[in-house]
Parts: sequence; structure tokens; C-alpha cells
Amino acid sequence: MDIFSFYMPTRLFFGRGSVQKLTRARLPEGRGLIITGGTSTTRLGYVAKVADALAEAGHETMVYNKVQPNPTIEGVRECAALCRAENIAFVVGLGGGSSIDTAKAVAIMATNEGDWWDYIHGGTGGGKRIAKAGLPIVAIPTTAGTGTEADPFTVITNGEEKIGGGGEKCFPTISIVDPDFMMTVPPHLTAYQGFDAFFHAAEGYIATTASPISEMFSLKAIELIGRSLATAVHEGGNADARADVALANTLAGFVETLSSCTGEHAIEHALSAFHPALPHGAGLIMISKAYWSRFFESSGDKLVAIARALGHTDAHKPEDFITALAALQKHCNVSELRLSGYGVQPEDFGKIADNATDTMGGLFRVDPRPLSREDIIGILEESYK
Repeated sequence: MDIFSFYMPTRLFFGRGSVQKLTRARLPEGRGLIITGGTSTTRLGYVAKVADALAEAGHETMVYNKVQPNPTIEGVRECAALCRAENIAFVVGLGGGSSIDTAKAVAIMATNEGDWWDYIHGGTGGGKRIAKAGLPIVAIPTTAGTGTEADPFTVITNGEEKIGGGGEKCFPTISIVDPDFMMTVPPHLTAYQGFDAFFHAAEGYIATTASPISEMFSLKAIELIGRSLATAVHEGGNADARADVALANTLAGFVETLSSCTGEHAIEHALSAFHPALPHGAGLIMISKAYWSRFFESSGDKLVAIARALGHTDAHKPEDFITALAALQKHCNVSELRLSGYGVQPEDFGKIADNATDTMGGLFRVDPRPLSREDIIGILEESYK
């Protein structure tokens, strides 16, 4: 039996209407900062619902609403300065992974010296350890893709570096996963985000860091996505399908905590660092068949297990996983995505490969077999048209 550990300090509430749990949340006295992005969370009433629930618990709140889809170090710095100036007692990340990741980084910057990038390991990061606990973090996802409500990691962009960071001090204190907050996500974004969750679970399953407990969460997440993602894409108001995908996303967050993403995520982070308009989930979809076909020999049994979890119960060879993956992508109307449609140029493939290994090279070290620079470039070439 493998040796493994399990540490999950987040108090998690799941289910429709669970945002009301905030009315009895154990949070420090003082004002909270709701960190969100754009206009949708305000327009749809989510900011007001969260603020009202916290007000019922006796907490005044203010709002920072400038988070970008790919959150930047500049945004983290600005929000952290506001947090310190206003003596904020706790932060609430409300929105997609970008808002929650920003909240995590801000919570650390509010109590620790220096800059968030000082604590990044990789690229130009300072490689320091986070010394002090951050402010308490409440994570309330309005999308089902990143799993950040169930892991201690962030992804922040600094120039052409898009790097994951964090550690155990970045676990949310409370996470509220309320599928009612996810019912209006457009079909194409539902698909992109759902595949991000799928790849978190599947990568963690084949990673060399996988354990019996992470594998359990992986297969259940994959099963839920196989059963309900296409329905959520085509029937956005289907509450059962939305709940399935929301739960799959949270379980995949557990997988990120217990195992790891792999080189697939490192390659996509490099792609979207150079091309910020490329949605992360779409990038993963584009490179997926080329990436996963590299592991037929090293991970054959696990690829069969993933295909079966997706609902292809007659799968018996590794190639059946690619068939199952392609079928799900077709059912979700994302099978035609290609890198050429987002301005990626073949002459940049070497630069993208180098960026992936320089900034998030650790993810390649948990791939089932080593991927060379030529392998990475080959994956990009096969995903281009």
C-alpha cells in the first residue's frame, strides 16, 4: 500500500442555497472585502446575496471588482493595498478561479512582508516561504472549473509568466459551493471550465504523485463529468447537471491538493501567458489529444480506467481513452478548437515550450514519462490545425 497524507483544513458547504451558511459563519470581527471581477456577479445579484448574508452575521463589507480573467500581479498589489488601508479582517473571493486566486494572494500579502511574487517558486519568483498565516479566506465559486475552493494554490500572471503558487496557508477557511450561482454560465464557458475540472482530475490520476485517496476523488469527478457536462452545456438550467459538474470540480480540487497537475497544464499556462485572450480550458482542450497520446505505454491501464469512468464501459485499450475524450468534446461542441484560431504562431512553439519548462517545470517531473522539448513542440504542432 502506498504511503500518503491527507490535509484539508477548509470547512466546505455544498448544495443549492448553501450561501446562507454565511449567516452563521465563524469569521473574525471586522469588515470583509468581497473580491470579484467584471459586472456579472453584481448584475446577477451574487454580490448582494453574499453581502446580505454576511450583514446578517454582523459583518460590514466593501467590494473590489477589478479582477481580470487572467489575474495579474498588478491587480493583486492594488487589492492588497486596499486591504491594508481599510484594515480588512477577512476576504471573500466571489467568482471564477481568478477572483478566488486573487483573494488567496491578497490574504497572504495583507499579513506578510514584500510582494506576492517573492513567494513564487519558478520563473523570476523569489522562492521564499510564506512566513505568516494570511487573513481568513471565504471562497465562493460561480464557475465549475478551477477547483480552487478545495486547494491551496493560486495562478497569477506577471508579464509573460503565468505561474501557480501558494501552499497550506492559502487554503480557504470556508468554501461555499452553491450551484445556484452557476446556472447562467454560457454554454461555451461551461464546456471550457468543465474540461479544466476534468483535466485536473485526470492529470492527477496519472501523475506519479497519485495515491489511493486521490485516485478515488479522480474517478468520481471524471464519472460526474462524463455523465453531466454535456447536459450542463446544452441545458444550462438543468439543476441536477449543474450540481454534478460543480461537485466534480470540487472533487478535482481535492485531487490537485492530494496529487498534482501534470505537464499538460504547464504547456497551457505558457500558451495563455503569451495569449491572454485564450481561455485556459479551451487551451487544454486544444492540446489534449496530442498530450495524452504520449502516455499509451506508460499509463495504459489508467487511461482505460478513465475511459470507463467517462461511460465507455467497454474500453479495453489505451487508445479508447482518446476516443472517449473526442466524443465528449464533440458532445460539448468544442471538438473543432485549434491553436491557429487564437493567434498562436508555429515559429513561437520553441519559446512556448521553454516558458512552460522555465515557469512550471515541476509539473513535467510528475508526468508518467519524461517529455522532452521536442515532445512539447510536437504536441503544439499537432494541436495547431
